[in-house]
Amino acid sequence: MARPKEFDRDITLKKAIGVFCEHGYEGTSTDALLVAMGISRQSMYDTYGDKRRLYLEALQRYQADSVADHLRTLDRASSPVKGLEALLISFASRPPSEALQGCMGVNAICEFGRSDQKVNLLTDAASQTLDAALERLILEAKGTGEIDPSIEVRAASQFLQATLAGMKVSARAGATAETLHAVARMAIRGIS
Repeated sequence: MARPKEFDRDITLKKAIGVFCEHGYEGTSTDALLVAMGISRQSMYDTYGDKRRLYLEALQRYQADSVADHLRTLDRASSPVKGLEALLISFASRPPSEALQGCMGVNAICEFGRSDQKVNLLTDAASQTLDAALERLILEAKGTGEIDPSIEVRAASQFLQATLAGMKVSARAGATAETLHAVARMAIRGIS
């Protein structure tokens, strides 16, 4: 008879996300995961499969949570441009310890490029979801006169996503909150 699990699957997955965010896939050993997650090797294999399957599940969860947070930030604002600005400012306002940990999505892209189809599916899906929300807000902002009507919607959305990714890399490299806020403000001025 199998013993019942003595750990919370979601909590251990979040702990694995933290390790992968900090060290990437290749830089993370199974032993480091087991220590961080506080589970045995057999429990990891029984619950998540191997390290790769755990990584893919962790990346999927990270991307889903991250995009959901971004969408909430965009939708809470009082105007479309304020939503776009809030997205960038909210990232710039994260605690330094969180910023230094890095973004698992950006880290996955940097580590794998386009060489891993399953990683690509996860990162592309997250990017497409965020892109659709950004394009919607940019169109609304053009309609309300908050953004120059000549701004090309797709290019502006891609610019904002690239800015956010660049801010994540800069934060990981130790950029200050003041520097990140300045980048956010410059990006919004660039599309206004």
